[in-house]
Amino acid sequence: MDIKNFTSAIAQIAEEKGISAEKVLETIEMAIAAAYKKDYGKKGQIIHAKLSPETGGVQFWQVKLVVDKKMIYSEKELAALQKISFVPEGREKLKEEKIEEENFAKAAAGKEKVRFNPERHVMIEEAKKINPKIKAGEELQTILTPREDYGRIAAQTAKQVILQRIREAEKESIFSEYKSKEGEIISGIVQRVEGRNVFIDIGKTLGLLIREEQVPGEFYRPGQRLKIYVLNVDETPKGPVVLLSRAYPKIISKLFELEVPEISSGQVQIKSIAREPGSRSKIAVATEAEGVDPIGSCVGQRGTRVMAVINELGGEKIDIIQYSPKPEEYVANALSPAKVLEVKIQPKNKALAVVPEDQLSLAIGKDGQNVRLAAKLTGWKIDVKGGTEEEVQAEEKKEEKPKKEKTKRKKPDKI
Repeated sequence: MDIKNFTSAIAQIAEEKGISAEKVLETIEMAIAAAYKKDYGKKGQIIHAKLSPETGGVQFWQVKLVVDKKMIYSEKELAALQKISFVPEGREKLKEEKIEEENFAKAAAGKEKVRFNPERHVMIEEAKKINPKIKAGEELQTILTPREDYGRIAAQTAKQVILQRIREAEKESIFSEYKSKEGEIISGIVQRVEGRNVFIDIGKTLGLLIREEQVPGEFYRPGQRLKIYVLNVDETPKGPVVLLSRAYPKIISKLFELEVPEISSGQVQIKSIAREPGSRSKIAVATEAEGVDPIGSCVGQRGTRVMAVINELGGEKIDIIQYSPKPEEYVANALSPAKVLEVKIQPKNKALAVVPEDQLSLAIGKDGQNVRLAAKLTGWKIDVKGGTEEEVQAEEKKEEKPKKEKTKRKKPDKI
């Protein structure tokens, strides 16, 4: 074996597949062990191999679980298990494989009993003859004679093990990498469009942008570069599926984090977002830092920062408003760009906003969009009413008058 070529091949596979060189070496050791078992081992045996990258030498050993009588099924228990394992209507389908494939860890912990197999298990009395200090639940290792000549079937088995294990390791690597990126923005290139689904090349794998997560009116073409939000990463039998989004509201906050240093540093906080993808969004910002204008920070000099976000979202309008802990102020700000004369907080989480007659349509917005977004942003059910400042003042006086009269009635003259 040419060790130099062998180690460089391992490094190349690791780099191409995005997995560690140690994982590749481990995979090759498992393949060699599988080939050894195929030609020189017996059914049920657990054989391990250790390959030295420096010398190319391979060491083999067999592992057996040390058991006592408490850890194995008795003949009565086995008979009962076999009866349970039969499928009704005379179809003999024993679940012997399940009994045979008992996990070492479960047996060692005393949670599961095992069906004794001399190729997998060894009684404590026999094990102590080899190692006097060994205990039940531990593993007994027996060194095997190394072999160098393997048949065609054994070589094919080794090849299949390597391909399968590297594929699994690659899937695990992709899953863990993109799972850590959930809730983040990444860049990708549209690879293909199949029906209503868009497949985007995001590096090591393809991300899926389904119709529900696309922006209405936005068109996607192969080769187009986009910023997308990693919504969720699911592990499936076919491998990890990375679900992407262009419509999720949080993509706006993440885009502002990229453009506004004050947000990424924590000086300015985005308190709430309301979005109708492809049309309009509202974000509420606040700060506790002195001398920092939260709205000005987000807008940027001559609107450069907010325009960068708008351009990335295909021209979607964005209203940036000042957050306030006072509901009246918050609701009034949320109805921007309309001027609000007064906000009355009512029971059942409702708020009545009074605006000038000429501002009524602006406050409501096209198809009620402005007031709808303001309600989503603040969490209040907002009713908008037209009026004048004089009417507002007059109503305030009317409300104050009955309160004064009521107070007088409560204090009758003493006789």
